[in-house]
This record gives sequence, structure tokens and C-alpha cells, in this order.
Amino acid sequence: MSYSSLGSIEGSQGNSTRPHWSPARSSVVYTPTEIRALTPIYNSVEKLATLPSLWDVFLCHAWDDRQGAAKKLHDRLEERGLQVWSSKKDVGFGVPLLLSIDEGLANARVGIVLVTPALLHRLPTEGITDKDFSELLARDQIIIIVHETTYEALRNVSPLLASRSGLSTAEDSMSTVAAKIAELFGF
Repeated sequence: MSYSSLGSIEGSQGNSTRPHWSPARSSVVYTPTEIRALTPIYNSVEKLATLPSLWDVFLCHAWDDRQGAAKKLHDRLEERGLQVWSSKKDVGFGVPLLLSIDEGLANARVGIVLVTPALLHRLPTEGITDKDFSELLARDQIIIIVHETTYEALRNVSPLLASRSGLSTAEDSMSTVAAKIAELFGF
């Protein structure tokens, strides 16, 4: 991998530009599409950095993914120093799930939607997505991560969520995806 004087990185993934939030010591490589998708998120995170918040990240996932992909992403984000809300550990006994989700969204700097085949299957029946994520979408506070599926499949189920570019585990490992998110917070 070599670096040009303009901040471009040349390596196995072709030419990429290092975003201004990525530390010079970072080995994480971003595509131009990822930089365009993540720049508004970074700007929102920066604005919200001084506000009190319980969580850096609200992780939305299908219940079926709680022991697999969602747990892996959750753990990778926490390993990088982020405070992560997830239904598995942050929904109290006897607390209504929708109430807890509303509280989690309200007290997180960024929402992550982990889109998997299980989530695509549940979205039409859950009724949560449009209501809960439209505000985060409007404020550039949501990151879509597709895992074992595609943006096209998401578009068929939720055009609202698919309207944003994001990250994909088809292009990067879950650890690299977590590193890209952590860099938005300065980790």
C-alpha cells in the first residue's frame, strides 16, 4: 500500500481517499462512496459530541441475529471503545420493547441498522422502521450495514432505509466495518 501526496491510498482495493476524520495511523481504507455516505454522519457525531448521551450507537437488528451477526458487530464496536445500545442487554425485564427502543434511539448519537436476511423477512411485519428511523435519516444519524444481503434486496422491502448508502460486509469484514464506525467517533 502506498500513499500519494493528495491523501489517496493505493492498494489492493484500488484508489481511495482518506477522510479527514480517519487518523493518519489508520490502516482502514474507504471507498469514495463510503466517504460520501459517512461524512454527514461524522458531522452529526461531531455536533452531538458535547451533549450528554447514554450511548454512542443504537444497534438495530433482527431478533434472530442476536447471537450471530448482531453480537459480533456489537462486540467489535465495544472493543473499539464505543458504548452500544442493543436489545439483548439494554431492554429491562418487563419493559415494553417499543418503549425501550424509543428511549435507545433518543439517547444515542448514531443509529446502526444491521440489514440481514432475517431483518428483511421481519421488516414488513414489525412496523418499526419508518416511524423510528425517519427522524434519524433526516438528521444524518443512521448507518446502514448490509450483511449477507444487498442494498437491492433492502430496497424491495424498505425504500426509506435503502435510500442511504452505507457499509457492506461483502466488501469489508465485520471488524473493518466496526473500525470505520469507531473512527467517526475518534476511536
